[in-house]
Amino acid sequence: MNLLALIASLLPALGAAVTAAGGRDLRHVKFWSTAPVGAALLLTLLVAIDHGSGGASVHTYSIGTAGAFHVEIGTRVTGLSAIIAVLVAGVAICVQVFSTTYLGGEPRYPSYAALISLFTAAMLTVVYSADLVVLLVGWEIMGACSYFLIGHYWEKPEARPASIKAFLMTKAGDVPFLFGIIALGVQAHSFQINAVLAATGQDRLHHPAWIAFLLLCGVLGKSAQFPLHSWLPDAMAGPTPISALIHAATMVAAGIYVVALLYPVFALCQAVLIVMAIIAAITMTGAALCAFAQTDIKKILAYSTVSQLAYMLGGLAVGGRSQAIYLLLVHGAFKALLFLAAGVVIHRVGSNELSAMGGLRYRMPVAYTTMTIGLLALAGIPPFSGFFGKEAVLGAAYNATGEFAAPGRIVLIFGLITAGLTAAYSLRLWLGVFHGPFPDAPHEHEATVEAPQPELIPLILLAVPAALLGIVVLFGSGFSNYLGGWYGEAGAAGADLWPGGLTTLLSLLFVLGFGGLVFLAWRRDEGADPARALLGPVRPALVNGFYFDRLIDAAVVRPTRAAARLVGFLDANVIDAYVRGSGTGARGLGTVLRRLQTGSVQFYLTCLFLGVVIMAAVYAYVGTVS
Repeated sequence: MNLLALIASLLPALGAAVTAAGGRDLRHVKFWSTAPVGAALLLTLLVAIDHGSGGASVHTYSIGTAGAFHVEIGTRVTGLSAIIAVLVAGVAICVQVFSTTYLGGEPRYPSYAALISLFTAAMLTVVYSADLVVLLVGWEIMGACSYFLIGHYWEKPEARPASIKAFLMTKAGDVPFLFGIIALGVQAHSFQINAVLAATGQDRLHHPAWIAFLLLCGVLGKSAQFPLHSWLPDAMAGPTPISALIHAATMVAAGIYVVALLYPVFALCQAVLIVMAIIAAITMTGAALCAFAQTDIKKILAYSTVSQLAYMLGGLAVGGRSQAIYLLLVHGAFKALLFLAAGVVIHRVGSNELSAMGGLRYRMPVAYTTMTIGLLALAGIPPFSGFFGKEAVLGAAYNATGEFAAPGRIVLIFGLITAGLTAAYSLRLWLGVFHGPFPDAPHEHEATVEAPQPELIPLILLAVPAALLGIVVLFGSGFSNYLGGWYGEAGAAGADLWPGGLTTLLSLLFVLGFGGLVFLAWRRDEGADPARALLGPVRPALVNGFYFDRLIDAAVVRPTRAAARLVGFLDANVIDAYVRGSGTGARGLGTVLRRLQTGSVQFYLTCLFLGVVIMAAVYAYVGTVS
C-alpha cells in the first residue's frame, strides 16, 4: 500500500519531466501529461480501497542524520490522506484531459502541461508524506507552480501582477508556517508526523498555542483566508483549467488538509479555535457578498471558493474534522465542474462578463446541464452533494460543546447567512449565463457550437459526484471512522455527517429567502443584473473586494517601497560614499608616497633627520608635561 502511494506521487513528476523534455510534439505531450496522472488516479483508488478503516500505515527510508535528527523520507497512509489523494488525482486528470483541446493548440502548452503534472505530484507529496520536512517541500513546490501557471498568459497586463501577488501573499504565510514546523519538530525530537502527533497527545509540546498560530498563518495564505485572501480572485488571470485545479483539489485544499492532519495541535488551545472561527466568519460572509457583486464569472467562482474554504475552516474550528473534510471532497467535485464548465462557456462566448452572456441553455446543452448540477450543489439544494456538505458543518457548529461551544455559535450564525448569500449568487450566475435574452454580439455564431468531446467528458464525469456524493451521509459515522481519529487510530468515534434538525430548516429558509429575492429582482426586469438593484450604492465596494487591496497598498506596499527607497538612498549616498572615499583616499596617499620616492639619498637622509628631531621634540614635551 505504501509502495503504491509512493509510486502515485512519483508518476506525475515523471510525466512532468518527460513532457517538458518532449519539445512541441503534441501527441507526445498529450500522452505524457495524461497517462501518468491517470495511472496515479488508479493507484490512489487502490490505496484507498486497500487501506479500509485501518490506522496510519507508515513506511520510511533513512537517508542520514542532521544533528540530532534522523532524515527520513517515506509515505504515511491514513483514511484522510487516502481519500484526499483520490480527489487530487481525479481532478488533475480531468483538468489535463480538458486542457488537451482547450489549450492544446498553444505554443506554451507543453510547459503548461508539465507544470500541472508537477503541481499534482507536489500535492500528492503533501498528502502522503510521513515527514513534515518533506511535506514542506511539496508545499513550496506548489507555490512555485502556482506562480508560473497563474502567469501563463504573461503578455496580459493583469497576469504578471497576479502571479507575483499570489506568490508574495502565500509566502507571507509560509514564513511563520516554516517556524511552526521547526518548533514542532524540535519539541517532538522528530519531524515524523506520527512522532509529532504522539508528542502532542502526551502533552510534550511547549507553547502549543504559539505553534498553532504559526501554522495557521501558512494555512491562511494557502487557503486564501482573511487577511491573506485577495490573491485568489486575481489568480483568475491564469487559464481556466488552472483555476479548476487550484480551487478544487490542490493548493487551497492543502491548507485545510494540514489543519485536519495536525488537528490535535490546534485543538489544544481554545483561543486558536476562536480565532479560526472569527476568521472563517469574516471570510465566508465577506467573500459571499463580493461574489454576489462580481460581473466576471470566474471571479464569482473565485470568491465562492474563498467562502466555501472558510466553511471548512469553520468546521475545523468547532471540532467538525470529518464534516470539514467531507465538505472539502464535495466542494472539490462541484467546484472543478463549475470552473471547467465556465471555461467552455468563456471559450465559446469570448468573454468572462455576464453582460456578454444569456440564453445559452439551448446552444450549449451539456454545459448547461452540468453547470446547473454544479450550481445546485454549490447553492446547497437537496439532494445534491453540496447540501449535505454544508449541513454537516452547520450541524457540527450547532452541536458543538465544551471548548468548541464559543466557536460553534460564531460559525453557526455566519454560516446560515452565508448559505443564503451562496444561493443568491449561484442563482444570479445561472440566470445570467443561461437564461434571459442572448446579447447581440459578433460572437453569437460561435456560441452555437458545443465544445469538443475532451472538454465535455470531464464535465459529465465530475457532474456524477457533484450530484451523488451526498449518499455518503447514509453510512452514518462510517466516513468519520474511515478518516480515523485525531491520531490516526482505527475506529475512532465520529458523529454522523448530517445530523439534520433545526439547522437544516434554518439554512433552507435562508436559501429560499435570499434566492427568492434574486429571482424577483430578475423577473422584474428580465435580462437585468439583480445585484445592481439589490446592492445599490454598496455594490462598487463589493466589486472591489471592500477595497482591501487599497488598504494593503497603503499599509504594506507603500511603506515597503518607501523603506526600499530609503535603503537605496543610504546605499548610494552613505555606504557607497564611504567605499568611494576609502578608494579615493588610498589613491591620494599612494600619489603622495609615489612623489616622495625621488631616488635622492640626500632627500631620504633629510627626511630621516627631520623625523628623529620631531620624535625627540615630542618625547621631551611629554616628559615635561608629566
